[in-house]
Order: sequence, then structure tokens, then C-alpha cells
Amino acid sequence: MGNDLLDGLDAQQREVAECLRGPVAVLAGAGTGKTRTLTHRIAHGVRVGAYSPDRVLAVTFTRKAAGELQTRLRGLGAQGVRAQTFHGAALAQLSYFWPQVIGGSAPKVIGGKVPVISQAVESLGMRLPGETLRDLAAEIEWRKVSMLGLDSYAELVTAEHEGRPVPTGVTPEQLLEVHERYDSLLAERKQIDFEDVLILTTGMLETEPRVTVQVRERYRFFTVDEFQDVSPLQHALMRVWLGDRDDLCVVGDASQTIYSFAGASSSYLLRFGNEYPHARTFRLEHNYRSEEPIVRIANRLMADQPGALTLRAMRHAAEPQQAPDDASTMASASSGYSVQSAPHHAQSAPPAPPVRVEWFANDRDEALAVAESIRESIIAGVPASEIAVLYRANAQSAVIESELQRLGVSARVQGAQRFFDRADVRQAVMLIRGQAKAFDARPLAHIVGDVLRAVGFTARAPEGGAARERWDALNAILALAESQPAGTTMEVFSEELLQRSRAGHEPTVDAVTLSAIHSAKGLEWGLVHVIGMSEGLLPSAYAEDDVAIDEERRLAYVAFTRAKDELRLSGSAGVGRTERQPSRFIHEVGLSFGA
Repeated sequence: MGNDLLDGLDAQQREVAECLRGPVAVLAGAGTGKTRTLTHRIAHGVRVGAYSPDRVLAVTFTRKAAGELQTRLRGLGAQGVRAQTFHGAALAQLSYFWPQVIGGSAPKVIGGKVPVISQAVESLGMRLPGETLRDLAAEIEWRKVSMLGLDSYAELVTAEHEGRPVPTGVTPEQLLEVHERYDSLLAERKQIDFEDVLILTTGMLETEPRVTVQVRERYRFFTVDEFQDVSPLQHALMRVWLGDRDDLCVVGDASQTIYSFAGASSSYLLRFGNEYPHARTFRLEHNYRSEEPIVRIANRLMADQPGALTLRAMRHAAEPQQAPDDASTMASASSGYSVQSAPHHAQSAPPAPPVRVEWFANDRDEALAVAESIRESIIAGVPASEIAVLYRANAQSAVIESELQRLGVSARVQGAQRFFDRADVRQAVMLIRGQAKAFDARPLAHIVGDVLRAVGFTARAPEGGAARERWDALNAILALAESQPAGTTMEVFSEELLQRSRAGHEPTVDAVTLSAIHSAKGLEWGLVHVIGMSEGLLPSAYAEDDVAIDEERRLAYVAFTRAKDELRLSGSAGVGRTERQPSRFIHEVGLSFGA
């Protein structure tokens, strides 16, 4: 990495990393290396003595993202820095201080709202389908993160004009009764939900000075990633953590605000300078991820939108291999895909255009064509792990998953099951940890390979189905072992697996990723297929006003900017009453189906 920790950053990124005291706002467009920038900023601050590592808290929104931050910071020599989600940090504080302030153990956090809501509904003599129960859960979450009491919420849902829409199947009165009964059931059982964790922690810090003093003494320097997704409740917790201090660095992109339905607001990012008048604001607009045509349509899609950044394609600039967000992109930025090279016959074929759009008669034809295109790409040398199919609604995954399975192409649905929750993975990790206690001078990959063979791993991959999924999972562990630095011991590798398991930081599985766009934010692939580019799907049929359409436009932007090398957009007319027109977003970016 060189003598200077910041040598690998471009001029924009380095300027951010060298500004070590807050308040700082970083407006970072897609593919501009924001995670790389903020981790180097923290590591640089630790190295030069500006930060004490145990007093730094880096906050993000998912366990996976927090695990990635923790891994990168450790790799940069910033051991001791904590990277957590808002809920993770708040729960740790609540659990620690509750016995001192209230007495006894903190209330138990429920795993999900729907079972409790179902009981609340039943106790009120109502019968509602599962879809409505999930809508009610979303409403309760929205009310709490928006910091609304029941009386204020009631005013919104009972307003005659421009009030908050009520979930289908319930009246406003029934909706309020469910909210009240849900809260009562939790109180009776001494349970809380995830939003209550933030509410109680914020309240405790606001009302218990001795607790506040300890928390503020523990954490002095704050970094918040994905700041465009902050809710009013999270913002309130952040303010009470800070107190009258301002050593806060926020990083975000208003164009990637796609959780407004859950209470997120980009206003805290866009108005950061109003909240902190002496804040310094930086812009990262050099996109090192995507080919220029992909960047161009992304810019067109967000033209004139609030907070939109103008990305500049830097994929083939002088230093692209050093600037992207992750190590896999760094390895492949100048030479194509990093996992395996294309066969000789593919190298002489004319390159595919970076952006292509196709229209089909129905969903089945679309899925068949996309699956066959993916198989051809894999035959041509594109690793399955570098391919993704993105869609607006989870229900769209079934047909494409079926077609890929029919063609013998391995696929995994993002978020379907956590990697380290798989029984076969848990067994392999347990055996690896056991083997780490015995001395073995052989290379790490040889030892791990023997352990995996003991649980049924073979050199040759099965054809498909559950056996292939199991093989892919075990092979991901072997690939992780092979990627370790020379001399890594089993003990060190075993500990890394344990840390990854705790943080939800999964290794790369060699399979095509199927993902809803919401779940794909923060990820990237060489080849991305976005299916369902039809009116009624993207944008959704439920987007009925300009505000909702703008949210759908940001979803499309997130989907487009996941692609590094190739972006394939497709849609279908559907059949009968579901006949659809091409998505307006295709026209907005200057494309047309069949181009």
C-alpha cells in the first residue's frame, strides 16, 4: 500500500480522508469509492493520533455492511474501532445500562412484528390475510421511526384530505385499535421491537445524565454511512450521542434514497449544512465502477432531481484499480473479471455493448431469454458470482429461478437464507475450528480442503438442485481460504470465519444472484440484468403521485448503477388484463426497446 495510507486514493477521496475533524458531509455518488474513502479516513485518523480507536463509532444500516466496515478497518490497522448498525449500538447500550437504571434485565426484543400483530388482530375479533398483517407491521414501524405517538398518528390516518393511506382491508378505526393492542401486548409480556430499542435508548440518554456522560465519554468521533436513509428516530439518537459536540462525518447519496416508505429521509443529508453551519461538504463524483454508457444513462435518469450528483466515468482512468469500493473490483478494473478469464474463443469475439434493452411478449419469454443469455455469458467466461438479476418485487424471482435451474445454472436468492445459518456451513466451520487446535504445517487451503472433503465436498460440482447449492456454499469457504495471505494459519482463518459469522459478512458464492433492488443496494456485479422494466412493475402500480414516482426512479438508478461492465434491461407486455407498456424510465434515459 505504500508508506502513506492515503496513496491509493484519488484527489477527491484524499481531501475527504485528510479532513479529520467534523462536521463533515460527503456527497458520494454510486461507484465513487465512498466506503473506501471513509474507512481510510478513520484509519488515517487513528494512525496520526487524531482518533483513539476505541472512541470511534462507525454506524451503518445492515449487519453485512457493518461487518464489511469492520473487516476493512481491521485490514487498515484500525483495530479497536467499532462498526455497528444503529440498532446494534443502541441495543448494546440499552442492555448494559438497563440493570443500572431500571433494574433487572432489559426487555426481550421480538424477532418480528407479524406474530404479535396476528394475536392483536385475533383478540379484536378480526381476520386478516398475511399480506395485510405485513402492511400493518410496516405501518407500526413507520409510526415509530417517525416519532409519532398514537394521537398524532390518528390525526394523519383520519384526515379527510391528503391523510396517510390506510392498509387495504382495514378501516382507520381498526388500524388504530391494532396499533394500541400491539403496544399493549408487548408491554404485558415485557417485550420490545427493534424500533423500541432506539426509542428507549434515546429516552434513557435524554433523561439519565450519568448514562449520557458514560456513553459520550466512550464515543467521541462518529461516522454514519448511507446517511440518506436516516429516519427521524435515528437522527434523534445520533444527536443525543453527540450532545453539543460536532465530530460527525456523514456519507450518502440522495439519489439512492429508496426507503422513504420506511421513514427514511434524505433531508438530513441535503440540509446538513443548515444543521451544522460550519460543516465542510465534499463531493465524490468519479465513478470507477461502471462503463461510460452505464454512467451516462444513470446521470440522465437523475437529471434535475434534488441532490443528484453528476457522475464522471473513470473506469479506464490512470488510477481506477485503486479507487473502487471493494477488493474484487480493484482486481478486475483494468483486466475484466477477476475470478476466471474467458476462453480463447471468447476473446476474439466482438465485445457486447455495455447497455442493451429487450422487450418480450410475456414474463415467461423474458425469463427464458434472460436465463439463456446468462448461460451463454458463463460459457464465455463470466463467473456466475459476477452476474445478477434484479427486480422490483420478490414475486418476480420465481420464474427466472425456475428457468436458470432448468438450464443447470446455479443461483441464489439474496436474503433467502444467511450463509452462516446453513447447516452444512455451520458443520464445516465447527470442524475447521476444531482442526485449528491441531498443528499442521501444510498450506491453509490444503488443510481446509481436507476438512471440507470430510463433510462431503468433491472436486467436481453436482449438476444442480440442493446438492449444487451445498457444493457452492462449501466451495465459497475453500475459495476464501485460498484468498488468504501466504502463511495464514488455521487458527487465524478459523477466527476470521467466526468474526464473519457474527458480523454477517458472507464470502462470495459462485452462483448467479437473484435480488430485489432494495436488497441490492451497496452491491455490484460485472453483468446485471434488470427485468420487469414495464409500467406497473418499475415504476410500481402503487406509485400514484410524483413523490412515489421519484422513489421508483431512484430504485431504477440503484439498479442501473450496480453494473460494472454490462447492463441488460428487459420488460414484457404481460397477458390479458395485465398487459403492460414499457417503463417510462427507458424513454427518460434515451433508450428504446429493441435498440
